[in-house]
Amino acid sequence: MKVSITFDRLRWEEKALKDAAEATGLQADLVDVKGLVFEVPKRPAELADVVLHRCISHYRSLLVSRAMEGTGVYVINSHAVAEVCSNKLATSIALAQAGVPTPRTFLTLTSEAVDTASDKLGFPLVLKPFTGSWGRMVTIVRDRETLQSLIEYREELANPMEHMYYMQEFIQRPPRDIRAIIAGDSIVACVHRYAPPGEWRTNVARGGTSKAFKPDRELKEMVLKAAEAVGGGVLGVDAMESSSGYMVHEVNNTVEFKGAQSAVGFDIPARIMQYVARSAKR
Repeated sequence: MKVSITFDRLRWEEKALKDAAEATGLQADLVDVKGLVFEVPKRPAELADVVLHRCISHYRSLLVSRAMEGTGVYVINSHAVAEVCSNKLATSIALAQAGVPTPRTFLTLTSEAVDTASDKLGFPLVLKPFTGSWGRMVTIVRDRETLQSLIEYREELANPMEHMYYMQEFIQRPPRDIRAIIAGDSIVACVHRYAPPGEWRTNVARGGTSKAFKPDRELKEMVLKAAEAVGGGVLGVDAMESSSGYMVHEVNNTVEFKGAQSAVGFDIPARIMQYVARSAKR
């Protein structure tokens, strides 16, 4: 079986996935989507029948996954999953509709409505962009004065998405969160991610560290339910511990696992590629 691993920035993960694919008997090619040309609805010669799609860019990922599916390619993760996971509001809606515990979330379409939402949430609250990863532009807002300053800044930006606001409840949690790497209906790995000194965000890209642990039944059921809620595939489900139990706050469509791999004693890329092979045979 031949598999294409598509990317727009070649990271450790894509190289490790290629090595793992070949170790399990798959023929795998790394394909930089920036060089692809689609003559709709024909498939570019560089692509196999099965693609593990690993683009980082929000719009590039959505366009390429849609184009590939339009040529008959079997894409993991699907365009539909990418659409949900790449938009934090869509993710929150999917999780809430599936009954997955998640922080209280508010959307306002104008700056004038932000005060009403912040009154309901209280301070501190978390202000997030609708798209993005690695914790970029995710801000704890501790008071109304700070919130007003952030609104004034965003209102001056040209992008109209910056003039709408996605806000969440700030959850008091330990200085760590949980990253569960999912492949289909299985948990590939589960780690605690610890924030570096002076930082509240636990992203490994920001200096966070990972430590493997065995999830209990409640956590297992919740992260698998979250993965199913967004459409399934190869995903990173991010959860946290709160006074009322576990909560899911994000689901990642192009999950990074270098930090998790450093914390476990088994081959994460191999388990992902085994799932890809099983899925393609169905």
